[in-house]
Amino acid sequence: MARNEEKAQALLNRFVAAKKDANRVDKSQRPYLATECEDVRDCEMYRNQIIKEISKKVSLIQNEGLEEHRVRDLNDAINKLMREKGHWERQIKALGGPDYFRTAPKLFNEEDAEEVVPGKGYRYYGAAKKLPGVRELFRKA
Repeated sequence: MARNEEKAQALLNRFVAAKKDANRVDKSQRPYLATECEDVRDCEMYRNQIIKEISKKVSLIQNEGLEEHRVRDLNDAINKLMREKGHWERQIKALGGPDYFRTAPKLFNEEDAEEVVPGKGYRYYGAAKKLPGVRELFRKA
């Protein structure tokens, strides 16, 4: 007899836990726009997520044995993440948090990433600097 009561209690506990989880806001998924986030701690958490993703992709792109299309895709993804990181840093500053544009160390120095047109923002990382079309761009510039 006690067994049926235990099963019912376990089922009730699972139901209560599921209901509690359903009401919680999922913060693992970044908002599409940085301006949608109103909490500095959440913004910093998302910025740190982006930095981790950037470092993973930069370590992948260092492999010169990757196929050309994979290198180009990784380079595009890194540039997109760098732009997104800037959006989060602007939002953190707007919410009264630290100014990462001034205080944060540079992620990449001149040897790690090169720009064809300085100041335009698109950089080439790792093996992407040695791609056929990119080498000619660097020679022209």
